[in-house]
Amino acid sequence: MSELSPAEALERAQAAADVAAEAAEMAQGYADGLAMSIEAGVQGIGGTTGIDPFMFRLAIFVLAIFIGYFVVWSVSPALHTPLMSVTNAISSVIVVGALVGVAAEASGLASTFGFVGLILASVNIFGGFLVTQRMLAMYRKKN
Repeated sequence: MSELSPAEALERAQAAADVAAEAAEMAQGYADGLAMSIEAGVQGIGGTTGIDPFMFRLAIFVLAIFIGYFVVWSVSPALHTPLMSVTNAISSVIVVGALVGVAAEASGLASTFGFVGLILASVNIFGGFLVTQRMLAMYRKKN
């Protein structure tokens, strides 16, 4: 290997220093971007995230529809009456929540939705009792 002159060594050292400075700037930019994304993620835990809340709730609603459909259609007729009793109990809890909504003085919209929920849950309860009574009548012996 040949010996470098002081001017060549200085030139190569300057080039290496320039490359090192560029690499340091790139690393600093990467670290700043990473810090910003971590900070946004930490703020997202308590605040807004990248997921739209409406779409999140809509996805849960659609999944509940599919699960409910497959659960209801896979029930044997012998289990129908006990499940109707459980459904009526759940509807009674909905009635209590609807009464709280009707009594809320937050807005007229809350009272309206509470009243509609109260009517629908009441129809569900009374209809459930009628269906349960009819199902039980099917199992009685005819005289």
